[in-house]
Amino acid sequence: MPLDDNKAVVRRFNDEVIVRGNRAAFDMLVDPSFVNRSAAPGAPDGPEGLWATFEEILRPAMSALEVVIHDQVAEGDKVTTRKTISGIHSGSFFGIEATGRPISIDVIDIVRVIGGRYVEHWGINTLQAELGKLAR
Repeated sequence: MPLDDNKAVVRRFNDEVIVRGNRAAFDMLVDPSFVNRSAAPGAPDGPEGLWATFEEILRPAMSALEVVIHDQVAEGDKVTTRKTISGIHSGSFFGIEATGRPISIDVIDIVRVIGGRYVEHWGINTLQAELGKLAR
């Protein structure tokens, strides 16, 4: 796939899956062999683990959820994205009850895209720092 097509796949995932929670889009964009190389120790690293991250953890904890993509770089079959996931802390988040305060998680992802689908993911984020702020 051309590099711009791979970047479009990642943008679509961020909009349709993370922001909107569209399961049909998730199934179209994530290969059954997908592996999340950044899954937490002991957490499932396949497609269902990724879906659960958004549908069981992130989306229930954050209302007015949005993703802003700041930069994307594509090379070969990999797309690197620097983005911010933000919203309002309106539900329990890793044991921290809703505060009504804004949450802003900075993320850098590397996604391997083959045939228009996610097959691997690596990432770093500022989630722990945000949880620390919410707990205060």
